[in-house]
Amino acid sequence: MTERLGLGPAECLSRNVQLIYARMTGWGQTGPLAYTAGHDLNYIAITGVLATIGTTEHPVIPLNLIGDFGGGSMFLVAGILAALHERQHSGRGQVIDAAIVDGVTQLAHSLWSFRRQGMWQEQRNANILDGGTPWYAVYRCSDGRHVSIAALEDPFYAALLRGLGIDPARVPPRCDQQSWPQLRSMFAAIFATQPRDHWADLFEGSDACVAPVLTLSEALAHPHLKQRKVFDYGADDQQPAPAPRFSRSGRAAYRPPGASIGDLVAQREVWPAR
Repeated sequence: MTERLGLGPAECLSRNVQLIYARMTGWGQTGPLAYTAGHDLNYIAITGVLATIGTTEHPVIPLNLIGDFGGGSMFLVAGILAALHERQHSGRGQVIDAAIVDGVTQLAHSLWSFRRQGMWQEQRNANILDGGTPWYAVYRCSDGRHVSIAALEDPFYAALLRGLGIDPARVPPRCDQQSWPQLRSMFAAIFATQPRDHWADLFEGSDACVAPVLTLSEALAHPHLKQRKVFDYGADDQQPAPAPRFSRSGRAAYRPPGASIGDLVAQREVWPAR
């Protein structure tokens, strides 16, 4: 902690009242867990979010995108920007307590709203956005790869049925939850007849909300991502380009990623050479 080094908020703000002192932790600066160790997986677990992600049998780890990056660093950045804006009026800085458990809970705000309205079950794969519905799910294709479908609205669902060659009059109403297993089996059987790229080509440009599940390497070559320059391409590496985009000030130029010697040593100790 910076307080142990004599560089805590009190010391720093006493030198400069306009200073914005931002700190991000997992548990936050208060509460019984504030001084205990933890990692991304622990933070999303204790907020209830991890329990909503995965198969019926087990939660699935969503990398560290939800906790560290979404609930942590993005909320820290938002807090700094808000404090900078407020300082223009007050002339004073302040301390930002960005806790990952706070940010993750905010990211899940829609789920809490669904829950309050009686529209969210605590069982996984039983809800509209967790793979419970047959038209918001991932299906395996004949080559072992997958496609995603997200035909939530009626026009998109109709486009999905057309693309799959299904007569709408011959399928059960999707508002009847009892029909979901039948619909899921029907979709799964059809998608399993062709490789992933067949379905990607078939639905390309349609409003059926069907997209192939790409690997990171495949994403680099996707025409839409290439045309938008979603990735920056260096001489021997690729990395995501800065976002969001600005109409006037532009965005930072490509800069190859760097690593300190300490980082490289630590990585070699943890990850054996391949």
